[in-house]
Amino acid sequence: MKISALLTTLLVCFTLATNAQKLRDIDKSPMDMAYYPDDFAHDRKFAPAKVGDKVFARVTYSRPAKKDRETFGKLIPYGKVWRVGANEATEVKFFTDATVQGKKIKAGVYSFYAIPNENEWTLIFNTDLDQWGAYSYNEKLDVLRVTVPVKKAEESVENLSIQFKKANYNVKDSVMMIAWDKALVEVPVTF
Repeated sequence: MKISALLTTLLVCFTLATNAQKLRDIDKSPMDMAYYPDDFAHDRKFAPAKVGDKVFARVTYSRPAKKDRETFGKLIPYGKVWRVGANEATEVKFFTDATVQGKKIKAGVYSFYAIPNENEWTLIFNTDLDQWGAYSYNEKLDVLRVTVPVKKAEESVENLSIQFKKANYNVKDSVMMIAWDKALVEVPVTF
């Protein structure tokens, strides 16, 4: 009886130890970050604690893949709030006050949503953070909304991509670009 109980206990412990060592599969929609200016992301000599001294903005998002699917109008319905990515809602951190398409926004962290349509998107900065998707999106917490035209990308973009580029010779003038499939949205952001 004691041997049977001992063997059962050892078997349970061995099973638990084996399961504890197994890692879960890699996410299908990997997390990514976009910085402005983006040379910070490539210059590893700066400590992360100094990000605010070197960077004006950071976007944290997950990159869904097209995978031969029809994205806008099907997978991402027109006229409905979308988290601009996969998994958790995308977040934008402005390290300094900014102007987005001529409208002022204070330094801080914002969830970032869009309402895509065929010819234009409404981009939304919202104060409700740490949201999964857009399921609990609350319009009352919007800080800023801007409408931007949709352009056709030169080539189909397999994974959602968010990037910044300089708008001109002044480093404080940028354009945030959002591209996926054949859709490309560009919004001016000044710091």
